[in-house]
Amino acid sequence: MIKHVVLMKFKPEITGQQIEDTIKKCGALKDLIPGITDFISGPYSSPEGANQGFTHAFIVTFVDAESRDKYLPHPEHAIVRDLLLSRIESVVAFDFETP
Repeated sequence: MIKHVVLMKFKPEITGQQIEDTIKKCGALKDLIPGITDFISGPYSSPEGANQGFTHAFIVTFVDAESRDKYLPHPEHAIVRDLLLSRIESVVAFDFETP
């Protein structure tokens, strides 16, 4: 399995509703693109303060690297990616394999 972790820092002018809408559209890809087995998301919630300004995250779980590789250029992903990129200041995407 592949875990695709995305950390986001939204632009200051982006409203809470726009953030919610954006993340919801990211999650909807689970029903549109084969190979996605799970999607979880949430806002930063630790008192530690080590988030470096990143306020929200999501994790997409893929069956395997091949599924992830088909997701990246998928047209539905491109639509959501472009929306996300228009609303964020900064993003970190990090993938890793799990047993």
